[in-house]
Amino acid sequence: MSAIVADNVSRTYQLDGFEVPALRGVSLTVEAGDYVAIVGTSGSGKSTLMHLLGGLDRPTSGTLLIGGRDVSTLSPNEMAELRNTTIGFVFQSFHLLSRTTAQDNVGLPLVYRGAGRKERRARAAEMLDRVGLAHRMTHRPNQMSGGEQQRVAIARALVTGPSVLLADEPTGNLDSATGQSVLALLESLKDDGVAVVLVTHDREVAARADRQIVMKDGKIQ
Repeated sequence: MSAIVADNVSRTYQLDGFEVPALRGVSLTVEAGDYVAIVGTSGSGKSTLMHLLGGLDRPTSGTLLIGGRDVSTLSPNEMAELRNTTIGFVFQSFHLLSRTTAQDNVGLPLVYRGAGRKERRARAAEMLDRVGLAHRMTHRPNQMSGGEQQRVAIARALVTGPSVLLADEPTGNLDSATGQSVLALLESLKDDGVAVVLVTHDREVAARADRQIVMKDGKIQ
């Protein structure tokens, strides 16, 4: 089963009584272990596409399957559960809780699974070790470098065992050397069958992916 299948997906927004098309008939498939870069300038539709692929929004028309489930048939609660079990998110600005240790930041998504504190901390410790931060377990974000914070964010995205990891400009706030190490970490995930979808405007970053999807005016070029 494919991780994500979009078939002729469109997304139109209502703005002051006018219809503004953000996506126009996009079709793509993301398989397990894929490493895909979505590239485009501001306004190309790449962020809208990412929101749809991550189950944060629904298409106006067309069919979108995430983990084999048609998102148009799901209730808001079912959508939230699908996101929590299937998708991991990594953002440019990390989105870590400033007063919380790395271990508890990483364990946070497991709260919504109903996991107990002991299980959360054990799983978080395992993920931090995987991203090379076992020695930073008790540190808070302000005690870590930008690259370390992004690794914590990646560990948090992976702690639920997602089949897809969506990364939105994950190297945007990092220097080039740190960015390269974060990209290498993301690339290693495909060995575990995790599909990585990277959204970027940086062609050098995109060039490292196995496949590039270039967006322009709401369409795939």
